[in-house]
Amino acid sequence: MRKCRVEAMEFRFKTRTKYLINTVAVLALYFFLMFLQGDVLTRYQSKMLIPVGIYIILAVSLNLAAGFLGQLPLGHAGFMSVGAYTAALFTKNVALPIAVSFPLGLLLGGIVAAIFGILIGLPALRLRGDYLAIITLGFSEIIRVIILNLDFTGGAFGLRGITRATDFTSVFICVVITIAVLHMLIKSRHGRAIIAIRENEIAAEATGIPTTYYKTLGFTVSAFFAGIAGGLYAHYLGILDAGTFGFMKSIEILVMVVLGGMGSMIGSVIAATGLTLLPELLRGFDNYRMVIYSLLLVVVMVFKPSGLMGTYDFSLSRSIESIINSRRRKAAKKEGVSHDSHT
Repeated sequence: MRKCRVEAMEFRFKTRTKYLINTVAVLALYFFLMFLQGDVLTRYQSKMLIPVGIYIILAVSLNLAAGFLGQLPLGHAGFMSVGAYTAALFTKNVALPIAVSFPLGLLLGGIVAAIFGILIGLPALRLRGDYLAIITLGFSEIIRVIILNLDFTGGAFGLRGITRATDFTSVFICVVITIAVLHMLIKSRHGRAIIAIRENEIAAEATGIPTTYYKTLGFTVSAFFAGIAGGLYAHYLGILDAGTFGFMKSIEILVMVVLGGMGSMIGSVIAATGLTLLPELLRGFDNYRMVIYSLLLVVVMVFKPSGLMGTYDFSLSRSIESIINSRRRKAAKKEGVSHDSHT
């Protein structure tokens, strides 16, 4: 009877309150990072926050296809390159202020990358496992070679003269939008269908879930955000080289997803941040930098093969609810003990 009474006391935030808490937390994080850039971090350290944000978008978006959908695509660098070149060519060739052309270029880069995601995903996602990895890797290399041989992309000389419009604020906004959209997608009925395909594709199809549709949807959304990350990357460096988007770039992003945990967005955020900053932090050990970097990866995968966070996803409102409910249970238990001693 007492247990039922305690369970009835379980505290839950309303949906609007959860959104309010998350909004306040995001704004607090933004102003905290801005404070660090102004008073604590050096100019170089502040600049490092931009590639960290870009790789967070890449890792989180790939986690949708690799972690939540359960596929093994190795073509994320190809979608990134499509978005990068599309956004850069748009901002270079339109007669609009950069404040207008830059966000439009990012959106266009994401849309073109998503179109490529559909074109590649429809035939490729009929395959599974190693076969899917090989075919997506092949498509990525085809995209890279085509870019390398086109005149308007700069060819082997690269695309130069790109306005460096990417700053911390634009990257932060894109990171927040990416995580929010993917979180809402995963928590929706579409997300549950995607996870069902990961758990057992045959059973999901038997229950009436259109597996090809949802696999293509996950692949396309993943490609869209990779294209946006590519646009940010292009306007951060100011120059593009097709060789940057090779096989190793896709592997680098996949390592972040696997290290953080397949199916954990907070894991992807942590892994992307750590693996982006780690080579820079080890720059003082120049001769041993990559050895230490590789050893750390091996150690983590040996002792935590499911990744740093496994499939756990952090929720601020859920954490606050757990703390409140834990205190309520303790208070109820004390009240019950006191009542029993009196009787």
